[in-house]
Amino acid sequence: MKYNEISHFSHPQHTLTFDYTETPFKCDGCKEVGIGSHYRCSFCDFDLHTHCAIPSLSIHHPFYPKCSFQFFSRPPGDAPRYCNACEKDITGFVYHCKSCGFDLHPCCAKLPMVLDDGETNLYLYRKVRAPCHKCGRKGRSWSYRSSCKKYNLHVACVREMLVENWHELYFGYGKGIKKLENRIPSLKNTLQTPHKRRKGKVKKCCEMAGLALQFVISAVLGDPTSLIAGVIGTLMS
Repeated sequence: MKYNEISHFSHPQHTLTFDYTETPFKCDGCKEVGIGSHYRCSFCDFDLHTHCAIPSLSIHHPFYPKCSFQFFSRPPGDAPRYCNACEKDITGFVYHCKSCGFDLHPCCAKLPMVLDDGETNLYLYRKVRAPCHKCGRKGRSWSYRSSCKKYNLHVACVREMLVENWHELYFGYGKGIKKLENRIPSLKNTLQTPHKRRKGKVKKCCEMAGLALQFVISAVLGDPTSLIAGVIGTLMS
């Protein structure tokens, strides 16, 4: 459900207004980068993912059928915690299961189980035995896999790409930047899976993998829409 204006406990001094941006921002709730639809206080340069602005008090996830995840405004306890979906550190808003100790970033918790990239469907899996097209490794984090089973992307690898290329946003130096100096690298230049096909088919495969990457990035950033996937495409070198 979308509201044009909300009040939020994390920013009591002003209301937050629904906004849309094609410039990446750092969410002041979960401390992760976002793009597209979000809630914003323009007076304070304060931004929240939609998932962080209107969280559920508790959620269940199909990957963890025995778990009940509760929303926390900060990581519980004193020990460092990491997201079980993307393996990145938890530094802000989080869904936490007290009985199992699992943690999920709000945007990771709400990752769509199916993404439609216009050519093929991408399905979210907890584990995939096939190698990731980015790192070449198996297993690791949650993964998106195409229905044709040719493309596999770790959610963790996508997170790492964003941190590497938007370092200033993640670590506080680029709040409010208007232009990205570091662009997202194209997946076609980092494919680890060897090809044994004709040149034309290799090119098509790489193009399809790049399109899949656009949609996975848009989902990880909190706005899994075709429009945002297209914006991501313009940011890819």
